[in-house]
Amino acid sequence: MSSFHLIAPSGYCINQEAAHRGVERLVAGGHRVENQTIIPRRLQRFAGSEAQRLNDINGLVNLKGENQIVLAVRGGYGASRLLESIDWQGLAKRQQQDPLLICGHSDFTAIQLGLLALHNVITFSGPMLAGNFGAPELNAFTQAHFWRALQHPTYSVEWQGDGPHWRCEGQLWGGNLAMLVSLIGSPWLPQIDGGILVLEDINEHPFRVERMLLQLYHAGILSRQSAIVLGSFSGSAPNDYDAGYSLETMVDFIRSRLDIPVITGLDFGHEQQTVTLALGAQAALSHDETGSRLIISGHPVLKA
Repeated sequence: MSSFHLIAPSGYCINQEAAHRGVERLVAGGHRVENQTIIPRRLQRFAGSEAQRLNDINGLVNLKGENQIVLAVRGGYGASRLLESIDWQGLAKRQQQDPLLICGHSDFTAIQLGLLALHNVITFSGPMLAGNFGAPELNAFTQAHFWRALQHPTYSVEWQGDGPHWRCEGQLWGGNLAMLVSLIGSPWLPQIDGGILVLEDINEHPFRVERMLLQLYHAGILSRQSAIVLGSFSGSAPNDYDAGYSLETMVDFIRSRLDIPVITGLDFGHEQQTVTLALGAQAALSHDETGSRLIISGHPVLKA
């Protein structure tokens, strides 16, 4: 049995029903779910005041016990407001024994990248309470991949990707593209060379995705990696004006600028079906005619 400790550092959870369904599912699965009182918290569009949301994060420093899974209720916006006040050192120290297994994605990427940049703390980019565990139907693939990541010191993620034949190893990092780009020039963006950068986003038109990727390219960040892996870009359908310009033609354009591969097609992001990736862990990437595979290791796991 694991204990889930909820945090809400970002947006107000508009779908309260989904959040409560998520809690019920986890409890029915034999898990404890703590800190449920934060679910209805609201101030404007945020999940409570700055102080309340900051306390969700800084309070983790004193969260006792092992096998503690820290789960974000949802994304939205708000984590960026907290960055300069987070007790990064305290969190890093807390991770040295019985590390918390911290999981979330979307807006939460900002905090995950901050932990990685400042103290090399590994967190999990994966499902959240409302959108995933509280979905009308829990996605079996998502649930299986979540526990695979949290229970196994080495695990693999396989998919039918598109890209050139390639093999490389490096530190796995990334998450939400917009959040990552928002941290360029700040102390909270990891400075990783030879990494495997995995990116996803939602409701960004292909030209906006391209513009953000070009910003990473112009900043010298893309060319320093060993490979780029693209997850899902939900809600990025082109329109009539695009006249044939699409996510696919955009990827072709980015590939034309780079000497490293861009592998596409990973189920990772704002879809019901999503893998869980250990950000900051070591990864081996291979892509050939049989498909794509990431073998991930070196992350904290639940103790048996």
